Amino acid sequence: MAGAGSLISKKDLINELNVFPVPDGDTGTNMSMTITGAAKEVAALGDDYKMKDVCKAISNGSLKGARGNSGVILSQLLRGFTRKVQDCKTIDLITLSEAMTQGVDTAYKAVMKPKEGTILTVARAAADKAEELIKEDPEMELSAFCEQVFEYTRQALANTPELLPVLKEAGVVDSGGQGLLEVFRGALNVIQGKEVSYDFELKDIKSSSGAHVNKEAIANADIKFGYCTEFIIKLDKEFNEGTERSFKAYLESIGDSIVCVSMDDIVKVHVHTDHPGQAFEKALNYGQLTNMKVDNMREEHNERLFNMGGSRPVEIKLEEEKKDKNSKTDEKKEYGFVSVSVGDGLKEIFEALGCDCIIEGGQTMNPSTDDILSAVDKVNADTVFILPNNSNIILSANQAAALSDGKQVIVLPTKSIPEGICALINFIPEHDTDDNIKEIMQAVGQIKTGQVTYSVRDTTIDGQKIKAGDYMGLGNHTVMSVDEDMEKAAEDLIGALIDQDSELVTVYCGNEVSDEQADALKAELEDRWGEVEFEFHNGGQPVYYYIISVE
Repeated sequence: MAGAGSLISKKDLINELNVFPVPDGDTGTNMSMTITGAAKEVAALGDDYKMKDVCKAISNGSLKGARGNSGVILSQLLRGFTRKVQDCKTIDLITLSEAMTQGVDTAYKAVMKPKEGTILTVARAAADKAEELIKEDPEMELSAFCEQVFEYTRQALANTPELLPVLKEAGVVDSGGQGLLEVFRGALNVIQGKEVSYDFELKDIKSSSGAHVNKEAIANADIKFGYCTEFIIKLDKEFNEGTERSFKAYLESIGDSIVCVSMDDIVKVHVHTDHPGQAFEKALNYGQLTNMKVDNMREEHNERLFNMGGSRPVEIKLEEEKKDKNSKTDEKKEYGFVSVSVGDGLKEIFEALGCDCIIEGGQTMNPSTDDILSAVDKVNADTVFILPNNSNIILSANQAAALSDGKQVIVLPTKSIPEGICALINFIPEHDTDDNIKEIMQAVGQIKTGQVTYSVRDTTIDGQKIKAGDYMGLGNHTVMSVDEDMEKAAEDLIGALIDQDSELVTVYCGNEVSDEQADALKAELEDRWGEVEFEFHNGGQPVYYYIISVE
């Protein structure tokens, strides 16, 4: 209980250290929720319980509450530990050491591809030190034993940057390892008779630590698989070691960062994948699913790096007369279009190009599968094309297409507003569906897109130092220009996108760009690139001052 309190009290500090391997949630929060699950089940036992009851409460509570890689690993450390001590009436140092080792072994087995320099390394160091001390003096005093294990663990944590270069670059230690050290700290405080705090409400307790986090050095880590997927299987079939190996192998075929642990009649699963639905479908072969959670890691990573519009939340409210434009059409036709967009100007452009229904949304407010299904239902056509216009919306669009009944629904995986507009321009009603898809996606693949937004904090990305308030030109999944002047950032971005074959640049101006600013930028661009045609339109979009298309 003291270990839980210590971990929770340092939750914010641990969150700041969360820079590796991918931002699939805050490590401090995830580990706090994991150990809180165990602490609450222990507290619910009351005063009349046996060792086996406590161990079951710790093991079940932590597994059910586990979130994120580090949280699941913490639950497995506790699970292995409690397995060793559950039948004990007393625990001596030898048993304690063996329980720590069993916890480490259990945790390593749960992770498909263990990485050193993480919580696993820190846990193993503690177990190794405990075993070494027992060999030296099995009769040593408990407090001295635990203090030496704690100090050795602290040194192992301090060494994690030497094992993972990304930690060294960022100037931090491993966040999961720090969380485990805090659990040990709480336990040591109890053993040494110090006053401890039992706070399991996940309050925002500010850390008093003076640890320095070099945020400028936090890397823009490559995210191979986009969705952090977690769930629990409530088994209704046998799940033996062979079944578990087979299931883990399947998960490895669709993703990475896999943690899969079974206990009694439940299985806890964590996987990073581009296809959460496939993981769910496979798991349904073994039982019912519960505690399902899917996080878009790329979106979270972008929010951390750029926080695009994060400080300027946008709420779009349609007037009643505008809603009528998206009502279901009476006359049935062969083809129809649903597009995701935000901004009155962009909406008018999409409607003028023949889009039947506009879903208000985009980077800062992704529509749900139900939103897209509702829009598809309003389009009275045999075949409906969906234009997501954002990579974070494609999955929801695909789910909507799979759930739609009574009409053919096809997702054209457009990742930006210019790509969506390009798709509509290149649609030819006289061509059949397959030819249209091929021609549209070929045209979309030939345009370059970018956007200009702002930075909300100081950071370093791709070697460029960015200050809070700077304007950034984003393109090709990277920062292509940075400047204190908005128009200069836009001009430099366009310069990076233009090549000798470029003929047309289309600029969609956001709702914070004045006519004077747009005219000045257009004049500057035409003066610099006289051989290229420039078109400016009022997009009215929030967050992005300029959305740019180069053809």
